[in-house]
Amino acid sequence: MSAPPLAPSPIRLGMVGGGSGAFIGAVHRIAARMDGEFQLVAGALSSTPEKSHASAQALGLARSYDDFSAMARAEARRKDGIEAVAIVTPNHMHAGPAIEFLKRGIHVICDKPLTATMAEAKKLAKVAERSNALFILTHNYTAHPMVRQARAMVAAGEIGRLRLVQVEYVQEWLTQDAEHHGSKQAEWRTDPARSGAGGAIGDIGTHAYNLACFVSGQTPEALAADLSSFVEGRPLDDNAHVLLRFPGGAKGMLWASQVAPGNENLLRLRLYGDKGGLEWEQEDPNRLWFTRFGEPRQLFTRNGAGSWPEAARVSRVPPGHPEGYLEAFATIYAEAARAIRAHQRGETVPEGTTYPTLADGLAGMRFIAACVASSKRNAAWIAP
Repeated sequence: MSAPPLAPSPIRLGMVGGGSGAFIGAVHRIAARMDGEFQLVAGALSSTPEKSHASAQALGLARSYDDFSAMARAEARRKDGIEAVAIVTPNHMHAGPAIEFLKRGIHVICDKPLTATMAEAKKLAKVAERSNALFILTHNYTAHPMVRQARAMVAAGEIGRLRLVQVEYVQEWLTQDAEHHGSKQAEWRTDPARSGAGGAIGDIGTHAYNLACFVSGQTPEALAADLSSFVEGRPLDDNAHVLLRFPGGAKGMLWASQVAPGNENLLRLRLYGDKGGLEWEQEDPNRLWFTRFGEPRQLFTRNGAGSWPEAARVSRVPPGHPEGYLEAFATIYAEAARAIRAHQRGETVPEGTTYPTLADGLAGMRFIAACVASSKRNAAWIAP
């Protein structure tokens, strides 16, 4: 009797950014190891060699590099070099590392938005087109099981012809000038040199936009944006109201704000068609509300009665045990691992594997640019 096949070894992962004091780096590390698909083996974790090596030592990381360029060169030469790299730096440091690793055939898993500027995004896209490596963008909210179910229900015609898209991502943490009072996260997110042209619209507005497009299956053909900086002296927007026009006549509204007291991370999506509607909230992610016109509201729960296969495939625990932000992030990594392993075997990506791509990143960059341009023209209609 033949022995059962051995489980594949974890994919060797590197990380750029995510050193001491960085929020998103820790999230990526947890997500990468949750399903046992990746093992972090190397990193250039900070902007200075001293901080980078100190962070690597704290994590027990054997291979630490002064900068991402040295890391890309060295890892590409090693027989046991990294197979993928996670880029978890501020926005202005996405393009450089991504290009260096893609050139060497190393798969890239990058935090959003894609880059700080459209010029960087276009340069990155050209390199990615020539590279044999995959590019994955971590719009993690698209990986929630009930978001996957909502998308499948829309595609199946459960709400009928789409009419209305309402999406909002609302926070309170920048209500006052936290960037001048020791908040490292606020400091770079409100700095155009590091964040890019968009403040709230780039940081959380791109999440809302991506989620609306993902679930609805449509991309707006025009938008009108009113961006505001309510905190005096803040160079980037901290609040955005955006009207959306979709192909086929559907209309939408997007609100992104980081100056709304009483809101921690309220990402909410509502879709309405001529037959019914769907409602989902990130702060209560295991529930999806569905209403057929003229009938009582119906509640779907993750892995509960009536759960669709698209949700069940990316669920980890039985119904009633909550899954949330970290599990959704981990699903992006799990989907990336399926794609990377298929790529290594020279096979097509398994059916159903879903993750945000370079195209989603470019769409997000066009969205930011269109919002900024529209707002400067008194909320004129712009094609994203």
